[in-house]
Amino acid sequence: MNQSQRNEIIARWQAGSSIRQIARELRLARNTVSTVLAQVQAQRAGVLDSSSSRRRSSRLDPYEPAIRDLLGRYPDLTAVRLLEELRQQGFTGGYTVVRQRLGELRVHAAPPPVVRFETAPGLQAQMDYSTYEIDFTNEGRRRVNLFSYILGYSRRQYLRFVEAQDMATTLREHVRAFEYLGGVAATCLYDNMKVVVSGYEDDVPIYNPRFLAFATHYGFRPVACRVRRPQTKGKVERPFFYVETSLFNGRSFASLDHLNQTTAWWLAQVADVRELRALGKTPVQLHQEEIPHLVPLPAHAYDVAPVVYRTVNVEGLVTYCQNGYSVPWRYIGSVLPVRLTERELIVYSPQLEEITRHALWPSTVQGQRSVHKEHRKSEDAHRRSAQLAERFAEMGEPGRRFLEGLLRTQRYGKDQAVRVLALLGTYTRSDLIAALERAVRYDAYSHAAVERILSVQARPKTFLETLVAEEWNQIPPWLGEDLISPRPTSVYQSLYEGEPQNHEDPNTSQGDAGTDQAAPEGPTGGDRAAPEGP
Repeated sequence: MNQSQRNEIIARWQAGSSIRQIARELRLARNTVSTVLAQVQAQRAGVLDSSSSRRRSSRLDPYEPAIRDLLGRYPDLTAVRLLEELRQQGFTGGYTVVRQRLGELRVHAAPPPVVRFETAPGLQAQMDYSTYEIDFTNEGRRRVNLFSYILGYSRRQYLRFVEAQDMATTLREHVRAFEYLGGVAATCLYDNMKVVVSGYEDDVPIYNPRFLAFATHYGFRPVACRVRRPQTKGKVERPFFYVETSLFNGRSFASLDHLNQTTAWWLAQVADVRELRALGKTPVQLHQEEIPHLVPLPAHAYDVAPVVYRTVNVEGLVTYCQNGYSVPWRYIGSVLPVRLTERELIVYSPQLEEITRHALWPSTVQGQRSVHKEHRKSEDAHRRSAQLAERFAEMGEPGRRFLEGLLRTQRYGKDQAVRVLALLGTYTRSDLIAALERAVRYDAYSHAAVERILSVQARPKTFLETLVAEEWNQIPPWLGEDLISPRPTSVYQSLYEGEPQNHEDPNTSQGDAGTDQAAPEGPTGGDRAAPEGP
C-alpha cells in the first residue's frame, strides 16, 4: 500500500466515515483499513508496534541483496521472472513469498501532487452529472441523475435531480442554473459527455453544434477536460461526496419532486451558508463578489424544447414515448410538428399554428392516452360531412369525386373516408391522389380498393420521407425565398483544369445550356406501369 492510499484512509476517517464505508469506497479489506489506522495512531502516540515492525525470518532473507540488485537494474521486474533467477541461485521457496517480498522492496513512484487551481471571479464554472439509485417511498426504486453546475470562484452551485441526461434536459437545467446564479461564467468545464462533445479528431474535441449554438446565445465557451483526469473538475466532483454525506444521510424521499424540494431547501439553508475553511467565507458571500463579473443573462432565454414530427394515425393520435395524444380528427394522416417542453406536448398545424397541448405523461408511463373530448368525431352529421369534404377537396378533383362516390355507394362511407385519409401517413399525397383518380376511373369507391391500388403502383414512404419530405413542402414562404438551387458541375470545371472558362448562369440547369437536343416525348422510362384495374 502506498502513501497516497494511507493518506486517503486517514482523511476519510477524520471526516467521519466508518471503517466499513472506507473499505467499500476504496475497495480495500476492512482489516487493511483497521491496520493502517492502528499504525498511524501508534505513530502519533510515539509507540512503535513491534508486531508490525518486526518481520519473521524467511528462507528468502539470504537472497534479499540479490533481489535489490535485480530491482536496481530492472525496475519493472516481475515476480515470475524473479523466481526464475532465484531458482538458479538455489532458492526452493514458492511464488507467493517472492511476490510479497518484491512488493515490499519495489520503489513505488509517488503520484504527482494535485495543486488547487483557483480562478478569478466569473471566469470559470464546472458542470457534471452523477447517477444514483434511490428508494422513493411513493414511487419505489428509481434511477435519477443529479445535475450540478458550480461557480469556480464562489463555490456556489445549482443542483437538481432529473430523469435523463439528454440534450433537452441538459440545456434546460443550464438555463435554470444561469437564472438561479444570476449570470453565466465565461468558460465552463465538461467531461466528454456526448451532449457536449461529439468526438475527437487528432486529440482535439469536436463540440456538438447544437450545444455550441446554446453556448453562443449565453456568451460562454465550453471546454472539454482531459480524458481520464477527473482532478481537472475537482470543484464539481468533490461536492457530490458532500451531497451523499449531508443531503442523503438520515433522510428519505417520497418522490422525485419531494427530493428536488428538499435539495432546494438544503442548498439555501446548509450548502450555501457553510463557511469554506480554505477561503474563510460562505459561498453566498463569495457569490455576491462574483455576480458583477458574470456574463449578464440575455433578454430572451434560449428555447430548449425540441421539435419532432409525428403522423396522425387513424385514431386521431400522435404518439410520443409509446403514449398517445389526441388532435382534431380532421388532421388524420397529416404530418404535424410537435414541441416538447418539460411538462407539456404542444401540437402545431402545417401552417405552424398551435392546435392543442397536453400534459406530458412521465417517462416511466407507457401505453396511456391523453384525449380531449373536442377532438373526437363530431356527432353533427352535417358538420362532419363538411369537414370530410374540406379534407378531400385539398386533393383536387380526384379527391372530391372519390368522396362523392364513396358516400353514395357505401353504407359506412364516412368511416371509410377517414381510413383513406389515414393512408397519408404511409404514402405520399401525390401517390394517394393518383390512386383516387384511378379508383374513380373504375368506379371502385372503397378504402380497400384504394389500398390495393397503392400497394401495386406506389411504395410506402421511407422514414426520412416521413419526417422530411412532407414538412419541406409545408415550409412557410418566407423561409423558402432565399433557397439556393444546385449549381451545374461546369461552374467548377476551371478549378479542375486550372484555366478560366466562360461559366454559364448558375441558376440555369445544365440541360438548358444547349438547344440542339430535342426533348423526349412521352413519360420517362422510370414511371411504373399502372395496373389495368383496381
